[in-house]
Amino acid sequence: MAKKDKKSKEAKKLRTAEKAKKNQSKAEIKDKKVAKKLGEEEEDEDIDQILEQFAKEQALFEEVNITVTERPSKRLNPTMVANPINGKREFMLFGGESNDGSIAHFYNDLYVYTVDNDTWRKISSKNAPLPRSSHAMCSHPSGIILMFGGEFSSPKQSTFYHYGDTWILDADSKEWSKIDQKKGPSARSGHRLAVWKNYIMLYGGFRDLGNMSTYLNDLWLFDVTTYKWTQVEFPQTHTIPDARSGHSFLPCADGAIVYGGYCKVKAKKGLQKGKVLTDCWVLKMKSDPKAIRFERKKKQGSSPTARVGCSLVYHKNRGIMFGGVYDYEESEEQLDSEFYNTLYSYHIETNRWYNVSLKRQRAPKRERVKERSRDEDLEILLNSILAKAKLNDDDEEEDGDKQISEIERLRQKEELEEAEEEKIVYPIMNQLPHKRFNSTLCVVDDTLFIYGGIFERGEQEFNLDSLYAIDLGKVDGVKVLWEDLTEMEKDVVNSDDEDEDDDDDDDDDDEEDEDVKLEAEDEDEEEEEEEEEEDEIPDPRPWLPHPKAFESLRAFYVRTGPNFLEWSISSHRDERGKYLKKAAFDLCEERFWERREQVAIEEDRLEDLGGVGDIIEKDTSKVTKRR
Repeated sequence: MAKKDKKSKEAKKLRTAEKAKKNQSKAEIKDKKVAKKLGEEEEDEDIDQILEQFAKEQALFEEVNITVTERPSKRLNPTMVANPINGKREFMLFGGESNDGSIAHFYNDLYVYTVDNDTWRKISSKNAPLPRSSHAMCSHPSGIILMFGGEFSSPKQSTFYHYGDTWILDADSKEWSKIDQKKGPSARSGHRLAVWKNYIMLYGGFRDLGNMSTYLNDLWLFDVTTYKWTQVEFPQTHTIPDARSGHSFLPCADGAIVYGGYCKVKAKKGLQKGKVLTDCWVLKMKSDPKAIRFERKKKQGSSPTARVGCSLVYHKNRGIMFGGVYDYEESEEQLDSEFYNTLYSYHIETNRWYNVSLKRQRAPKRERVKERSRDEDLEILLNSILAKAKLNDDDEEEDGDKQISEIERLRQKEELEEAEEEKIVYPIMNQLPHKRFNSTLCVVDDTLFIYGGIFERGEQEFNLDSLYAIDLGKVDGVKVLWEDLTEMEKDVVNSDDEDEDDDDDDDDDDEEDEDVKLEAEDEDEEEEEEEEEEDEIPDPRPWLPHPKAFESLRAFYVRTGPNFLEWSISSHRDERGKYLKKAAFDLCEERFWERREQVAIEEDRLEDLGGVGDIIEKDTSKVTKRR
């Protein structure tokens, strides 16, 4: 009987507990309804539960799944990186975020855009990173792509999360793999990656601690041969750049260039104040990490005004930069912003900046028979030079897998580009894209792609949904793959001044506000006064052949190939045939882009003369007398 009474008491306790739980649940629902009616904000979702749910959903995927799809959805702060595999003309876009009113959405989808067939593919796999934005990705010639860090927030952004994970993406199979290492870089956003030999370098970034932000200036190396991170320790007496995020980190022969960025410094009453950086440093890499050093570069010539939200993307020993924004205070209560849509190139060797302006399109006149004949004549001439020097490949005739010559590659590339233009006709703008900051840049071959970005008008922030392409060789217009600015256009204020500022996308550097009192670093005030821009760009190697106005890389190589081969023979005495021809072409290509800005000036002069027709290359194979 006692046992029966005990069981009944326990059952009664359970029923009472269940009833209390139900009543509590009802009370919570009632409280939420009342709060909603009173206009009070509901509590945000738990960020750990959100990430756990994402991981469960990710586990439902099987192997790599590839589907042809439309363009990526509108998003901010994704990453774009070109495929490092030779011959793969494509780039990959990963992650990003969007904001639907007050709700934030983060993505972990991987999109691949193939230039040759103008196709987007969406790739999903079981082992993919969690959703994020403001992360960093970098491709390595070995065929891998490294991703590190980034950020994630709860839907209402009341809680914030930084990632400190490392991922490898196989550029061929598009499979992800996570690198587990206890001693690696700390979690962060806004950092940058760059490649030097077998290392991928990581520098800078920031962490949001809720009440303040911490900016970083640590340097880490990821060895692609061991898949291990190593931190670079500098001597205490060695001067290194200030901590920063959103900077440029540009690869170069010495190591990398650090330019600009943003940080926050202490202000009155325990607050932090934003600071725009405009300094430039070269990171001099060594095989021994203990010997790595930073060296500050002095300013030479004119340079862009201070700005943030822009990064240099690498292209042929130079950096290409687009857009940006600078915030300055008109008064203690009012903050104004200057937005930019200018395009700059930064030459690493000369440490100089140049404004890149668009030119009018020129209709190319193709004479395929004559061009093929010249290509063959060049190959015969190159082979005769090698034969004369007794440097032909011994097994050239026995080689079953005959390699395609550099001139043949250029010809195929030109024909492919022409076929693309005939197949799909995209609108071409004769002005640069609308002013913006935080757009994502990527270069595939010699084409610059500009994706998305942000523009602000008053308190309104607009996420610009667009993708543009600019041929960096011709710079003869902006191809619009898509552009949706309707959201911004709906909010246009009926003010003549604002209409002029928002609609005039063809502003050049002269129209930028040079009189703004910049919040840039104090050291810049001590720099030497900037030199006036010279009319002619100094030539670091005047003994090398010079490209002509409106001359393509292929035409330049046809004209000067023998000269570069002679140099190649004298500089590589232990090499033979194919290697020497490849070295000659590499130097020719390097020279072509080295003098691109000077040639652009000459082209502009010819355009300004007016009435200049198509530039026709003289056929030197036929000698004619001038009467």
